[in-house]
Amino acid sequence: MHSKPSTRAPRAALRASALAVAVAVLATGCASDSASRGYLPGYEDGEVTNQTADITQLWVGSWVAALLVGVITWGLILWCVAAYRKRRDDHRLPVQTRYHMPLEIMYTVVPTLMILGLFWHTDRVMTEITDPAEEAEVHIQVVGKQWSWDFNYLDEGVYEFGEHEAEPGEVTDEELVDGEPGTDVEVPTLYLPVGKTVEFQLDSRDVNHSFWIPAFLYKEDMIPHHTNYYQVTPEREGTYAGKCAELCGEFHSGMLFNVKVVSPEEFDAHMDELRAAGQTGELGLDLVREQGPVDAEEAEH
Repeated sequence: MHSKPSTRAPRAALRASALAVAVAVLATGCASDSASRGYLPGYEDGEVTNQTADITQLWVGSWVAALLVGVITWGLILWCVAAYRKRRDDHRLPVQTRYHMPLEIMYTVVPTLMILGLFWHTDRVMTEITDPAEEAEVHIQVVGKQWSWDFNYLDEGVYEFGEHEAEPGEVTDEELVDGEPGTDVEVPTLYLPVGKTVEFQLDSRDVNHSFWIPAFLYKEDMIPHHTNYYQVTPEREGTYAGKCAELCGEFHSGMLFNVKVVSPEEFDAHMDELRAAGQTGELGLDLVREQGPVDAEEAEH
């Protein structure tokens, strides 16, 4: 005969698992606004773009699903350790089970369904970002270069150019734009009108880069000889930091830019400023970083 396992340990393990789940639920309910966003960048007075809510929901939902799987898995492991541990007065081998068909079907079907569900939600969000149904109101070509950015405002026929930040770790508080971390008055600034759908045309002049505005919760690769597109509608006025998210060479850390989401009137005024400064036309992909900006006649296509 086999010794009868005690029921105290399984009950204790189940109580501990239930307590852990209760604490997790209570902590989630009392979490701060930052925790409810999964500690992603965000603001209490509104979403930064029309996409950040969906991206945040996908991120938080994925972590919640992973946490539930973890709690169930850890609980079952602890239960098995407690229920089927070797007793002091039991010297027999436990029953040897070669297979258990219902369990094998379960741990094959359940993970498959979970992966398909995660894939469906991810594909839905990504499709809305990269293949939107509506037509953009503003078209901007972003050109990545070692190690800065050029912005061609295609509808306005003007451009902005930039040079890399030589010492990104030595930016003082006085050099921040509107006091926002990660910004610098010395790097180029991308202006976007609030409430208008913007289409980015992303190109690289030399090596692989990645166009990333952390507050927008999205980044897109910039690949030589290949153009990527994506659309976004800024919904919150403010100043945000931008950077390259692809290791692109020696001064990658200084490949920074600012983003200012402003009213349509302020956006139009900035376009007039660029026009008055003679920065008309476009900066093409044929330029190299040593040349710097060209005059208007050379810049036009």
